[in-house]
Amino acid sequence: MLLTAPAAATDHSRATARAISADVTSDPALSLSLHADLASVETVWRAFEAGADCTPFQMFAWHRAWQDNVGAPRGVKPAIVVVRHRGRLALLLPLAAERTPLGRRLVWHGAELCDYNGPLLAPDFDEMVRPGEFAALWRAVVTLISDNRNLRCDFVVLERMAERIGRQRNPFLALGVTVNPTGAHHMTMRGSWQQFYRGKRSSATRRHDRSKRKRLAEYGEIRFLSAETPCETRATLETLFAQKQASFAARGVPDFLARPGVREFFRAVACDPSLRGTVHVSRLAVGESTTAANLGFVFRGRYYHVLASYQAGDIARFGPGTAHLHDLMDYALGRGCSEFDFTIGDETYKRDWCDVAERLIDFREGLSARGSVAVGAAAAAMQAKRVIKQSPTLWAAFSHGRRWLRYFSGATHHSGAVSGGAAAEVSGQ
Repeated sequence: MLLTAPAAATDHSRATARAISADVTSDPALSLSLHADLASVETVWRAFEAGADCTPFQMFAWHRAWQDNVGAPRGVKPAIVVVRHRGRLALLLPLAAERTPLGRRLVWHGAELCDYNGPLLAPDFDEMVRPGEFAALWRAVVTLISDNRNLRCDFVVLERMAERIGRQRNPFLALGVTVNPTGAHHMTMRGSWQQFYRGKRSSATRRHDRSKRKRLAEYGEIRFLSAETPCETRATLETLFAQKQASFAARGVPDFLARPGVREFFRAVACDPSLRGTVHVSRLAVGESTTAANLGFVFRGRYYHVLASYQAGDIARFGPGTAHLHDLMDYALGRGCSEFDFTIGDETYKRDWCDVAERLIDFREGLSARGSVAVGAAAAAMQAKRVIKQSPTLWAAFSHGRRWLRYFSGATHHSGAVSGGAAAEVSGQ
């Protein structure tokens, strides 16, 4: 459904909607359209993503799988805004409206499972819309969405955006953004695996790794296997889910994979034919057992480490997660990747590997009195979370308390949002 004016609009409101680009952005070269369902924008989106600056988390296939399995059952309504400059696509904003106890909010579509949220930008977007003009364009976007009563929201919450999208500055930096409590980490890669590994790790560390891999081999032959068929993909994912569920329970961490539709979503993404060559599902087999598993993306010369697990028990002492990670880096280099992205999360092992630490930014604003109250409360909560995460003592105490609370509650599953970074777990090191 394409919306350029509110549903059941009057002639006056239609005129207002048509004039948004001129009256609100002060740039007649810009035109906006609103799509309230994914099917109406699929052709445009898929064509645009092929050359736009974005991450794999902005690919149409990812969002269709999320809407089908998670969003639609929850009543989330897509609000996809397409911005054109003199008829040429300049910007695609994958937004959505969802209900919360504090009112309806405007968010990134599929935000809770995207490690990097954000728009898709034309390679020359910054020439079409200069930083000083983006605030007016954003007001036009909000106006267009607010004029549709089915999508009208009380507040905006756009979280976990990178400061750069491709080679361009994120245009949302022109608004009043704040820093997310959690950062992201990636590293540059070059040469062969052995060359890269020697440059990254001391001789003592490499000797320790070899010793652990030798002990691991006592359990059986070690093989790094990439899933080649849908059947292999599904089987590997089921092992990954089971291993992560056990790890979440042991650490007292909410199991986001237990939320309705989430496992189905990952299955759909991993088996989507249009993502073949982009999605990578692999496992580390030791003998007949899968001791570690992974779902990642290979996208424009970068490997994205999205979802990972390892086998618990005695074998975990010999680092199956680390052994698998080494093989993944070797695989990424073999695929021509020059960067390895651990995505969101500030775990120590990421800092040990990575040479680039990236801030993530959030944007919030109230669109009604009710929404302004919600935004204030959310901002305070995020600031408290940032203070806790930046203090090793406070974070350790929080993590310890969470584990004990989990133990005494006897709960096996928790709902609640997940802030991405599913690959945060490469334990068994």
